Amino acid sequence: MTITEWPRTAAGPVLEPSGPDTVSVAPELVSQTPETVSDLPKIASDAESGTGSEPLSRRLTGTQTWAAVAIVAAALVLAGIGLYLSFEHVAGFAHEELRFGSLGKGQLFASGVDVGIMVMIAVDLLMAWLKRPISWIRYPVWLLTGATVVLNAASGAPRDRGWEPLDYVAAGAHGVVPVLFIVVVELGRTSIDRIVRPEQAERDSIPWMRWALAPIATAQIFRRMKLWGIASYPEMVRRDQALIAYKQWLKRTYSGNLSKATEDEKLPMTMAPYGYTVGEALAMPAQQARDADERAEQAERERLDAETRRELAQKQALAERAEAQGQLDEVLARVDGQTGQARAHARAQVSAAERAAELEEAALQTAVVAEARAREAEAVRRESEEREATAAADVRAAELEWETAEKRKLAAEADRVAAAEAEAIETRTIAEARRAAAEADRVAAEILKDAAETRLAASEAARKEAEEEERREAALADIEGNRRKAADHAKAGAEARLAAAEVERRAAEIEDEAKLSPRQRAVRKVARMALTAGLMPESLAYEDVHTELCRLVSIADVQRETAVSSTDTASKYRTEAVEILAQGYRA
Repeated sequence: MTITEWPRTAAGPVLEPSGPDTVSVAPELVSQTPETVSDLPKIASDAESGTGSEPLSRRLTGTQTWAAVAIVAAALVLAGIGLYLSFEHVAGFAHEELRFGSLGKGQLFASGVDVGIMVMIAVDLLMAWLKRPISWIRYPVWLLTGATVVLNAASGAPRDRGWEPLDYVAAGAHGVVPVLFIVVVELGRTSIDRIVRPEQAERDSIPWMRWALAPIATAQIFRRMKLWGIASYPEMVRRDQALIAYKQWLKRTYSGNLSKATEDEKLPMTMAPYGYTVGEALAMPAQQARDADERAEQAERERLDAETRRELAQKQALAERAEAQGQLDEVLARVDGQTGQARAHARAQVSAAERAAELEEAALQTAVVAEARAREAEAVRRESEEREATAAADVRAAELEWETAEKRKLAAEADRVAAAEAEAIETRTIAEARRAAAEADRVAAEILKDAAETRLAASEAARKEAEEEERREAALADIEGNRRKAADHAKAGAEARLAAAEVERRAAEIEDEAKLSPRQRAVRKVARMALTAGLMPESLAYEDVHTELCRLVSIADVQRETAVSSTDTASKYRTEAVEILAQGYRA
């Protein structure tokens, strides 16, 4: 077996048994918490009838049931005996020695202690039966029971003479029954706990022989089992064996010096006190790296989402601004159309009024001229026909009335024509103004729509063009950088190969002059490989030189360069190369 092979342990090849998935794995709750207060009676009845997980009748036979009843009855009898004896002794001792005053007060003190112990024991057993154990209640029970034992033992101590051997026996005998009673109570509590919580009964215990033979190591195992919820003792043994085997493998790998191991390689020893197996500890760096990658990916996704939301918000703002501008233009166009309609209507009304005034003035002038001419004709006829004045006056009056009626008719006709023309002009003007306003609204809407589409297309084209330009520039920059890096690497490689060839040539000449053996030549070649790889032994200790050489020059490299097939020989070449480098060898 080479040092690169994985060691086999006494526990078999299983190096990652079932264990806690995380650093701290709390054991499961003893019982489920009821959702409401009304569920408590049901839980109590289930516990009493054995239906919590499995009916009690399925776990106990008839004989076992009777045996349990007999044990409970015996325990009650023992409790009664203990209470009676304790009451008598403690009451008398409290009255005589503790100065309680009267015998009644001493009896009350003894009753209070005994009743308090019984109440706490009853509560403890009841809560254990209901799968709701109260762990801390046991300690005051033990304390009060210890006090009762002391008081009972003190009541049997001698008063007026020195202690004799029989007195010690008598004092101890007074405390036997209370101790026996508390042991029986603890036994009953443990039995109830195993009945109502069978999973607790399956927990392994560490053998007492191991405690006796290896107390320190066993205490460490016990601590790890309790801290990290490992119920199986064989499982814990397999974990410990795997850890010991891994330590031995590291010692063989680093020639017994575990300080040369990396932090990742020492993780199983570091994390073993925290419940980790060897496999879980070795897998931790990879898991943490995956977690870090996932966190980085999540951060990148959140950054891209934020950029996308910001771009959407900007575009939405631009769209809302364009929509608001379109609405404003629409309102302005509507106001302009309504203003034009009102102006056209006003112009039509003014034009109709001016035409009616002109017609009325013309009719008035015609009537005045006609009346003047009639007066002249009447004067002439009055002069020539003075005799026929009455007849002529009648004729002229009739003519004048006829002419007046005719003029009135013409004036009425003119008014009607003017009103019709004004109404026609007003209706046509309003209709034309409305058609013009509607056409203007439609044209304005189409213009706004075309303008918005044009702006959107222009911004999209500009964005795509900018992205394409950025990608093109980035690609050109990457290509140029890769070319420069490739040229630099090629140049550095050529220079390194040339220097290595020169070093090898000089070394071969020196080795030929020194008449070195093939093994010495191979060792010096390994040392030159480490120096060429960047090893600087001047500032390092011997162990650090060995560590750096093993890191820079692998076993496979030594086998390839020195033409050896044995890994052991190659490892020895590396060790000897460290020695000559520490002695000052430089190619």
